[in-house]
Amino acid sequence: MRWSPGDMQALLVPFIWGLNFVVIKAALDEFPPMAFMAIRFAFASIVMITVLYWREGHVSLSRGVWFRLILLGLIGNTLYQVLFISGLAMTTATNSSLLLAATPVVVVLFGSLLGIEHNNWVVRVGVGLAFLGILSVLAAQGLDFSSETLQGDLLTVAAMLNWSAYTLGVRRLGIDVSALRVTTITMVCGTPGLILAGAGTISQVDWSQISVSAWAGLVYSALLALSFAYFLWNNSVQRVGGSRTAIFASSTPLVATSIAWITLDEQPLPLQMLGAGLIILGVLLAQGQIPQLIRAKWVKRGQQGAG
Repeated sequence: MRWSPGDMQALLVPFIWGLNFVVIKAALDEFPPMAFMAIRFAFASIVMITVLYWREGHVSLSRGVWFRLILLGLIGNTLYQVLFISGLAMTTATNSSLLLAATPVVVVLFGSLLGIEHNNWVVRVGVGLAFLGILSVLAAQGLDFSSETLQGDLLTVAAMLNWSAYTLGVRRLGIDVSALRVTTITMVCGTPGLILAGAGTISQVDWSQISVSAWAGLVYSALLALSFAYFLWNNSVQRVGGSRTAIFASSTPLVATSIAWITLDEQPLPLQMLGAGLIILGVLLAQGQIPQLIRAKWVKRGQQGAG
């Protein structure tokens, strides 16, 4: 089984999102969190609308499709972002990463239960291995579940469930609506709520104190982490399925750790290296690469024996 374009696109997403953790953390030193979220979504929405009409023009959609897209915009953008930002403010970054990393498990579980996707045991084992790898990577950084972080942890779980629902909802749309149109409409529909949520803090920003690097972080987060990565995610979900797309997201903590190693000279621990191996093994297994290699090896051995 070869890597499809959808697989390659899904593989690029965790690299963008992994770097985004570092970028956002630096930008939030100067931007209030809700203001940052509102501005980047407003900017990303304007860019996506421009690109959509340039590439596809106007396309009529049925009332039912519009209803589902608006609902997905509220779930995957408004609710998810508010819950994520609010939860992160009340818990640790490590706890947040761990809870959000459970997304592939939830997508596979509910996708199978609801009949949206049919996953074989190979995919399930791959997801399980990748999740164990995530636990290893994050456990090495130190987890801190306590009464002080409980509220933030619960909000982060709610955010994870929202993103899982968004992923499965995009899958149910099929490919009749392009990934670019799905990304644009859901983003635009989710943005007004985020602007309202951040309106109070936007008015308090001292714009003269915002540095060029902070603005660059906002542009990166809006254009790449939102616009481009959301498009890649939705396109991959439509092409190869929510489960296979979500499994790639399990490598986001690995990417973030690697970036911290390179930029901050944070040496990876043995437990993190073990986790990295499990994540890579899980991704390869879920994508069918390992069964393919085993079959190819047995076929080659059989041909040599026959010769």
